[in-house]
Amino acid sequence: MCGILALISGNVECDNAAVDLHEALYALQHRGQDACGIATSNTSGRIYSCKGKGLASKVFRDGAIIPELPGFMGLGHLRYPTAGTSSNAESQPFYVSSNLLDTEKLKEYLDFEAHRHINTDSDSEIMLQVFASQLLQTNKRRVDEEDLFTGLENMYKITVGGFAFCGMVAGFAIFGARDPHGIRPLVIGSRLNQDGKGLDYMLASESVALDQFGFTEIKDIEPGQAVIIPKGGSPIFRQVHPQLSYTPDIFEFCYFSSPNSIMDGISVYESRQGMGLKLANTIRETLGQDSRFVPIPDSGIVPALSVAEALDTPYRHVFSRNRYIFRTFIMPNQEKRRRGVQSKLNPLRSEFKGKNVLLVDDTIVRGTTSLQVCNMAREAGAKKVYFAISSPPVTHPHIYGIDLATLTELIAYKRDRKAIAASINADDVVFLTLEDLEAACAELSPRPQQSFEVGVFCDWPPPENFLDKSIDIW
Repeated sequence: MCGILALISGNVECDNAAVDLHEALYALQHRGQDACGIATSNTSGRIYSCKGKGLASKVFRDGAIIPELPGFMGLGHLRYPTAGTSSNAESQPFYVSSNLLDTEKLKEYLDFEAHRHINTDSDSEIMLQVFASQLLQTNKRRVDEEDLFTGLENMYKITVGGFAFCGMVAGFAIFGARDPHGIRPLVIGSRLNQDGKGLDYMLASESVALDQFGFTEIKDIEPGQAVIIPKGGSPIFRQVHPQLSYTPDIFEFCYFSSPNSIMDGISVYESRQGMGLKLANTIRETLGQDSRFVPIPDSGIVPALSVAEALDTPYRHVFSRNRYIFRTFIMPNQEKRRRGVQSKLNPLRSEFKGKNVLLVDDTIVRGTTSLQVCNMAREAGAKKVYFAISSPPVTHPHIYGIDLATLTELIAYKRDRKAIAASINADDVVFLTLEDLEAACAELSPRPQQSFEVGVFCDWPPPENFLDKSIDIW
């Protein structure tokens, strides 16, 4: 799971694509904090790049590096590692937000058949090399749009996984594509160039990155669809692989995405409101209404507001949040997550002393945050501490690109509700049902009978033919 961007200016004489890419990285910073990068190109095809470990502000020195990245087109990337390591070599742009399921077989193909060297353990590099090997088979010095589409079609035949990616043919075009199930998100938008010379186009993981910079006509790339935007031209869309399903990852709506984004026609904010309203019914039936509701910042705020409104119960912001601490969920190890929670949240003690409190959060995975905040509430003098989650228990690892945990690290693995509550030092815990979670999102979808990838919440098989797809790349 990563944040990806691609931008092409309608004015080929423009040399400041990196300015917008740099700013847009901040809009997507929640999607990856491990590393980031920008690569740009001018009309001659020269590539300029900067990448490194850390947040965008650190890597680009608060923008001081941007003048060194001229060009009218470019790519941006924020890395949240799901395969490989956290080395500088795996900082991108490799241009991909993906998690491939057949990396070993693809490595064999690249080594023995395509004769291409793999420099890292990143599955994104594997995808890039597979695509490059397909383009090489054209035996042409310069590729055109048809060559790119053909290369993408062939790449889809030999890759299995959840992915969205952007690419750049230096000086010629940017392009993007999405996996045949639509698991990973990708959107495109346009705006009038500031010089009045044509339209700028941007591809991004989330619409929030486009909204902030004046891009309109925003639409989702469809599952199995690719788009190419050539220099001085308009987007060319093509279905390069049959759409096998339309099943976006529901974890995007629970936790990962910005509440300001619209994904596959569904407002992330409104979906979280719906989760809170449905969770309120479970709380009413299970715990009653004698507690004050306390959200866990930040993604627990929206559902907690809805819960409090539905139950007409006091709602308090009683955890102050340190804005300079990373998202603890995507920190690389358990000790860093534990210390991160302690540094990130600080309870307002007067709001806890002698009171029953119901802590509301979006998800519980390993239990790191939940245990810490329950302990904080008790240390602040809470009489009773309950915990409500606006999603079901996470019982299975995520195979499509979110580094949740191994099976045994999951707090809900082989634990019932009572055991989970004991593990996080809560008096009781309640979860939203999977049926209600799906309904909260599907009710907002423009597509009838919308379904989702929900494998982390149940013993649910991947989309049909996803894992057992027969691959013959020889």
